[in-house]
Amino acid sequence: MRVTPRGEPEGVTNDNAPSRRTLLRGAALTAASLPLAGAALPAAGSPLPREQAPITVVPGDSRYSSLVFRGYNRRFECEPDQIRVVGSTADVVLAVNEAVRTGRRIAVRSGGHCFENLVDDPAVRLLVDMSTMTDVQYDPRRNAFMVEAGATLGEVYQRLFLEWGVTIPGGTSADVGAGGHVCGGGYGALCRLHGLTVDHLYAVEVVVVGRDGKARSVVATREASDPNRDLWWAHTGGGGGNFGIITRYWFRSAGGDPAEPLPRPPSTVLDFSLDWSWDELDRETFVRLLRNYGEWTERNSAPGSPAAALYGGFTLTSRPTETITLSGQVATDKGARPLLDDLVNALRRGVDARPAQQISTLPWLLAATKGFGGGPGPFHRVKMKSGFRRRRFTDEQMAVAHHHLTRADYHHPYGHLFINTYGGRVNTVPPGATAMAHRDSIFLAGFLVGWDDPSEDAKHLGWIREFYRDVYADGGGVPAGAADQGAFINYPDTDLADPEQNTSATAWHALYYGDGYTRLQQVKRRWDPHGVFRHALSISFD
Repeated sequence: MRVTPRGEPEGVTNDNAPSRRTLLRGAALTAASLPLAGAALPAAGSPLPREQAPITVVPGDSRYSSLVFRGYNRRFECEPDQIRVVGSTADVVLAVNEAVRTGRRIAVRSGGHCFENLVDDPAVRLLVDMSTMTDVQYDPRRNAFMVEAGATLGEVYQRLFLEWGVTIPGGTSADVGAGGHVCGGGYGALCRLHGLTVDHLYAVEVVVVGRDGKARSVVATREASDPNRDLWWAHTGGGGGNFGIITRYWFRSAGGDPAEPLPRPPSTVLDFSLDWSWDELDRETFVRLLRNYGEWTERNSAPGSPAAALYGGFTLTSRPTETITLSGQVATDKGARPLLDDLVNALRRGVDARPAQQISTLPWLLAATKGFGGGPGPFHRVKMKSGFRRRRFTDEQMAVAHHHLTRADYHHPYGHLFINTYGGRVNTVPPGATAMAHRDSIFLAGFLVGWDDPSEDAKHLGWIREFYRDVYADGGGVPAGAADQGAFINYPDTDLADPEQNTSATAWHALYYGDGYTRLQQVKRRWDPHGVFRHALSISFD
């Protein structure tokens, strides 16, 4: 496949010029661009004018609640003095300069899926909303694909695939924003085949604040000769909101064919869902089933393994639900069914319970954007925790999981433990080459609970904290044991920085960043010397 420009004078080849799409983007937001009060509307049928400056929304504006409540987790809400709906990098520079000039705490939102109060913090007084910066283009100068930070993964997959036949190995939730997903590492259904999203990150544009207190945009690449390369490195797993505001990413696979800058997905995938009834799962059977899953993954997670095409997530939902589910995709045009059959046969060993199976062949794009797996939807109060594993969970740990998922004193249908396959190509990148430290794990586990009633906060937080602590009892209540490799910054958990919850000798930042934290601190001192960008789990100066 030869990638060529689309034949349009798009602004992506000029780091400071607006693209044609940026200038036309107002068509979808004309109503939101009207002056607030006292202004006469144009005559019927006349085009509505678009503001040339960033759209500023303040309390009392009818748009304010829609923007404030765009966050995924209802446990946290902010009430900023201003929300800036930005349409370009220049808009972001203006917003950041305004925040610095007025002494306002600033935060940024792209997809709105942050699980903690890293964005929705009452201390935030100016919120930058990236939701209209959604462009995806090919940049011929860099031979790379540019993605604006407000684009959702679904939008990115659709544009990359339909226009160029390529993709990035990102997450399975189509409504997650690229802004925070990528810089935290980014994994998904193709990661075992093609690595993490950041393994294909060529460049990033960030609005930073220098020692002079002025905001400016900087493009940092992975080129060894780039004096800004440390800023690129920090965005390959260092998490969002630490160094500045990301406005654009460029993707190009490292060391690949210049004519194939990104992976080409298969035309179809085998989509599967296997459901076991809780009624057939006593503790012994449950443990044996999860042991089988763990052992199969241990055998089939080496880089280059044919089974790297199979990605699965085992969602273990608390007992008021009727089933537990293993769902996923086999991303290959040839030999997909034998790979799945091998997994199913491995799961059956010593287990009498048989799953209900839903198996279908889907076009890749449909499979990539439909999502899979369980979990509470939006507009819930949510708590999440995570842990990387080098080996399967032990039988004792799975017995602990069975206890907490079936507790008689916790009758709630939205408690989860999910155990996702990992490894494969992810583990070919040397430690330190990116800021993503977890390069020899073969599982990523997540602990998740969602609920609606604020009066039940203590009950649900108590349940998930006990569950997590007991599973990781040998690591001081956190994933710091011999078979563990820390936690995932894109599933932020402020409990890890709480000595009452983290009783291990491992600091929260070591769980997230390993030995890379000192280097991230150096980047922080250089690029955010005044600490403008901060949150509850931000990189510190010391």
